[in-house]
Amino acid sequence: MTTGKVIVIGAGMGGLCAAAILAARGLAVTVLEAQSTPGGKMRQQDCGGQLIDAGPTVLTMRPVLSMIFADAGGRLDDAVTLRPLSILARHAWPAAHGAAPARLDLMADREASAAAIDAFSGKGEGARYLAFCARARDIHDTLEDTFMSVDRPSQAGLLLKAGLGPMLRIQPFSSMWSALAKSFTDPRLQQLFGRYATYCGSSPFLAPATLMLIAHVEQEGVWSVEGGMHALAKALAARIVANGGTLRMGTKVARILVKDGRAAGVELLGGETFQADAVVSNIDTNAIASGHFGEAVRKAVPATKPAERALSAVTIAVTARTHGFALQRHNVFFSSDYRAEFDALAASRNPAEPTIYVCAQDRSLGAEWPEGAPERLLLLINAPANGDSRIMTAQETDLCQRMILERLASYGLAIEPVAAPLITTPDRFEALFPATGGSLYGRATHGPTASFRRPASRSALKGLYLTGGSVHPGAGVPMAALSGRIAASNLLKDFGLTPLSPMADMRGGMSMR
Repeated sequence: MTTGKVIVIGAGMGGLCAAAILAARGLAVTVLEAQSTPGGKMRQQDCGGQLIDAGPTVLTMRPVLSMIFADAGGRLDDAVTLRPLSILARHAWPAAHGAAPARLDLMADREASAAAIDAFSGKGEGARYLAFCARARDIHDTLEDTFMSVDRPSQAGLLLKAGLGPMLRIQPFSSMWSALAKSFTDPRLQQLFGRYATYCGSSPFLAPATLMLIAHVEQEGVWSVEGGMHALAKALAARIVANGGTLRMGTKVARILVKDGRAAGVELLGGETFQADAVVSNIDTNAIASGHFGEAVRKAVPATKPAERALSAVTIAVTARTHGFALQRHNVFFSSDYRAEFDALAASRNPAEPTIYVCAQDRSLGAEWPEGAPERLLLLINAPANGDSRIMTAQETDLCQRMILERLASYGLAIEPVAAPLITTPDRFEALFPATGGSLYGRATHGPTASFRRPASRSALKGLYLTGGSVHPGAGVPMAALSGRIAASNLLKDFGLTPLSPMADMRGGMSMR
């Protein structure tokens, strides 16, 4: 490397982690971000003077973040304050035959969850739950060192490393839904654990059974971040600056420059250029493949077809008074017909009866919240990633918001906004993250080979490295962080510098929220 200059495009999780690590190694790192604040999808919205996390809302896989902060010369515990959650989520199902809506809490304590499941579903399901936990852990442990931490995994390499026996146990060729049907007799539990597929924007009917590892991930620990998840992005940005790096917010890159067959810098929208020895891209890879960053780099990554996209969402950030339903920090209100919901999404339609996620962001410690006191909420439903071909009208958006509030009221949860809600639709996510259709997770994990079709950190163009949720090892805060570490390590190797040490034992997970 002649000058040690590195340009990082995008201050999402992967870009921030890569930049913090490379700056700690003495490279001249400049991060260019189109938005006014760092974080990418880990964003906040100001609703009536209250900042609300409007992207990821929960942290898992804490040891991975600790490792990355250590790589960057800091300590996670010095940078942010984390609080473990004793109740992972409160789940509710529609009322049946005039009865009250059914509720079930999943807890960090597995035995407590098993007892709650027995009381909810009947004796025997708790034991099935514990067996499911053991199975999810087996899948996680099999893939931890053979897939998640590998630079460019392949099916053959995975089989060679893991062995035939473990590979057969994790059932990569079975769908998640069919595997869950064998794990539980209560279809509501099948629905509950099938929802983990949506954490990477996928359908439990099409995702492989290997995604059951996400259940283990959450059981190993879920934390809230004081100040919101955006505080983690700000802490990484501060780490970059402390290591001598530079961040330029509100700076849009127009082209990635190529010279002598390798990435050589970037040109900004206004014409200003930055020369560099390497470029790390934290933008969705399809934006490159679609020509958003110039024809010279278009073939550096494979394109993502619309049918391959993971899910988008409709989100509502709101400060409101709530009544009737005792919220926890994380709450899931399930639809009565899960298959119909995902059939609609697959057909690029908004479901008539969607599952609704509610993050009550002022309830981190599980303490009782004063009835009717204003609190910060994020409401989310899954939506098709068609934001580049269909714009939701104001009338459609209003109807969607009304439908969500009415459905929550049917579960006993009344929400009274005290400030105008902020609604983000797939077309708005497309505007924020071009060439995605509003997909929040890159490629969908559908079928046994989907995970191997994500681009690796080294692109087909020398000097151009990839990071973020659209590349290996996948979507979610911890996985995007790992992609940043992998990109940084490969850049160091390629330029003859001391690479990062192998990844330490990881205990945690890949949850989006």
